[in-house]
Amino acid sequence: MTDPAGTTRASRRARLRRTVTAVLEARSSGWTTPLLLWLASRVVSTVLLGTVYWLATANGWPFASYRRDPSFATFSGSWDASFYRTITEHGYPRELPTDDEGHVVPNPWAFLPLFPGVVRVLMALTGSSFWTAGLVVATLCGAGACVVLFRLVLAVADARRARWATAFFAFGATGFLLQVSYAEGMFLLLLFGGLLALVRRRYPIVALLGVLAAFTRPGVLALAVALAVHLVVRWVAARRAAGGRPGAEAFPWRERAAVVVAGLVVAAAGLAWPVVATAVTGRPDAYLDTELSWWVGFVGRQHFAPLTPWFLMAGTWLGPAGIVLVVLVLAGAAWFLRRRDVRALGPEVSGFAVAYVAYLVAVFLPQQSLPRLLMPVAPLLAADTFTATRRRATGWLVAGVCLQAVAVVLLWFLGFP
Repeated sequence: MTDPAGTTRASRRARLRRTVTAVLEARSSGWTTPLLLWLASRVVSTVLLGTVYWLATANGWPFASYRRDPSFATFSGSWDASFYRTITEHGYPRELPTDDEGHVVPNPWAFLPLFPGVVRVLMALTGSSFWTAGLVVATLCGAGACVVLFRLVLAVADARRARWATAFFAFGATGFLLQVSYAEGMFLLLLFGGLLALVRRRYPIVALLGVLAAFTRPGVLALAVALAVHLVVRWVAARRAAGGRPGAEAFPWRERAAVVVAGLVVAAAGLAWPVVATAVTGRPDAYLDTELSWWVGFVGRQHFAPLTPWFLMAGTWLGPAGIVLVVLVLAGAAWFLRRRDVRALGPEVSGFAVAYVAYLVAVFLPQQSLPRLLMPVAPLLAADTFTATRRRATGWLVAGVCLQAVAVVLLWFLGFP
């Protein structure tokens, strides 16, 4: 005899699988599919965040961040969002705050002005609080980042890979950051837009979006490197064309100049914020000293030297074994970035990814923010490593959702995202 209840459950699971497959594999526009994925992912992230908030509030559990007037909106505006709120409401300090020994302590100069500036405009237009306006801006930018990521991957790969890469990005371990009052969503929207414009050879748009991104989050110098890679690739192709080789293309001097100018503009914008901080505060190395103030709790007070932070962190906490671990991690990253399926995404995407990872290794002290800072390399999620088969892709997607649940709990109770 058959089990009606078991048959019903199996039927429901089959319908659910068909629905998910239909969403991921439907033939639709470059807007519909990524927005559907974004909307479904917001349901998942909101449920995860809401569940943690409700349980903690109902049981009186303390959060890792202090919040006055606790609500779900302020809960979603914890951690770095408090600095964005300060910038939005009061601007940047003209004097760097220091401790009793004269050392700079964490302050708003570590955060760039575009996100709080847009939030301030929305607050003025609607009369809403920072918490509400910040959520709205971040969530809309997160939707835009999903759409542009989909279109970027579609431009360098195919629709199937674009759907899966967008799904991994939106549902992954850091997917909740696309709706909290952080600048990540805005930065990713601008950065992916700049890469898409580069792939489409719209160099003035690359420059414009690169400048905006440079005042949203650090890391835009990697886009300037991607422009340099693009210049070399097209230059080589033009030389082949001059030699009459088949498949080669022309590279007019006007376009060469446009690439160079865009690269210089983006690079200058990426280096501008430390200059601004020094000019306003009158203190040399104001931005660097501010960034280093966040290192104290992990490795003590240090002087900055490029390419050493990962080894410094690992050596402090794990000793010689940590140094070996860093070498292995970097070797693994180099192996992955040199894979054929990664390079198949095009010189712009792979060149940017290599430059961005090199930037993190050169200047960033690795800690719990590392997964968040790796979000700009999301186009690499289209590689066959993640998308070669439906079973493999589904496994990565499920793993991402599970890791997001773990991240929400850990980062809101033990650390900060």
